[in-house]
Amino acid sequence: MASDIQQLLGCKPYTSKVTAHIAALAEKVSKPDATTLEVKAYPDAVYFNYYALGISLLFKPVGGYVPKTGLKLEELQDRMLVLDGVDVYNNPPPKAGANASRATKSPYTSYPISPITLNLVAIEEKERPSYFNVTSETTGKEFVSALGEPDRKGGGAGPSSGSINIWCEWTKDGIMVEFGGEESRGPQAWERGKDAVWKVISIFSPKED
Repeated sequence: MASDIQQLLGCKPYTSKVTAHIAALAEKVSKPDATTLEVKAYPDAVYFNYYALGISLLFKPVGGYVPKTGLKLEELQDRMLVLDGVDVYNNPPPKAGANASRATKSPYTSYPISPITLNLVAIEEKERPSYFNVTSETTGKEFVSALGEPDRKGGGAGPSSGSINIWCEWTKDGIMVEFGGEESRGPQAWERGKDAVWKVISIFSPKED
């Protein structure tokens, strides 16, 4: 079950794979409102946000379909939407001594299934595992150790109170990770980032150079 996220890409909103994944998450959460869905529709993207499940599904319109901004769930042409990306959220408790007032409160709870198994592609002349198990405490150092140096990265500049958290993207794997905590912000973020725990994992279709 935990490794099914990448298999959801390309699915329409109500295919069996998508509905079974949401049902499995709801079973783990065991809350009456666990499957409450917020839809955010735009002409080029439609988001299905499940805050209580720690997951957001990004559907892209296909076949010339252009949704109007603000459409409700029942107004969408769901057959003209395919899953293009998944965001999975993690809210680890702040580390001892951390300034809790600086932490930005996410509306998402933590994704309830652990570990999350991410399938990795084979890359010539590089030794890497075929998959990587992510727990709620997996750090930047552990991601880089398993996946190698990222293809793209950013964030971490500026004063700690206002900078963007550091992030890394492994384009060929279709994985982008944003890190959280004080280690992921500020001018020294890249020096401290190895100890930062992930905050959001974005999963998308792998891209070639």
